[in-house]
Amino acid sequence: MADTPASADPPERDEPCGNGLLQPELRAWMHLLAAAGAIEQQLHSLVKEALGVSHDEFLVLCLLADQPSATLRMTRIAELLGRPKTRLTYQVACLQHAGLATRRASRCDRRGIEVSLTDKARQLLDEASPALTDAITQAVTCAVGPHHREALRGLLAGTPDSDAQPA
Repeated sequence: MADTPASADPPERDEPCGNGLLQPELRAWMHLLAAAGAIEQQLHSLVKEALGVSHDEFLVLCLLADQPSATLRMTRIAELLGRPKTRLTYQVACLQHAGLATRRASRCDRRGIEVSLTDKARQLLDEASPALTDAITQAVTCAVGPHHREALRGLLAGTPDSDAQPA
């Protein structure tokens, strides 16, 4: 009996699954999680090589760098990353040991701890940003095909600012 195309492993395709059990919003969410996981895997070694930190520590640095004051309270970082405070304490200690972050008591509430970027971290992020940006763009392009993009747009369709034009 001759080999038929059906007997070969089908190539991976970015096609909708018409008979799936998932609602479109849940399917879009799953595509988003899968894409984020693939992108994260591709960045692990690049972040370690470029900045000398783990991926989780890199996320802390990015959160701090995205703040006007480059400072956040530990509890807010834990909330934004969805990480336990004990794990975050370890990550911040590693960043502090590497000279990339500082910790101090909060100015508003002495019970809180604020984390700030150091000048060394700012310089490293500035130097590494072009390569990391290119890697992220490439990873997103590979991980999110046309159908996935359309599914993600559908997920955002009901949000209040979905009709707003980009600035």
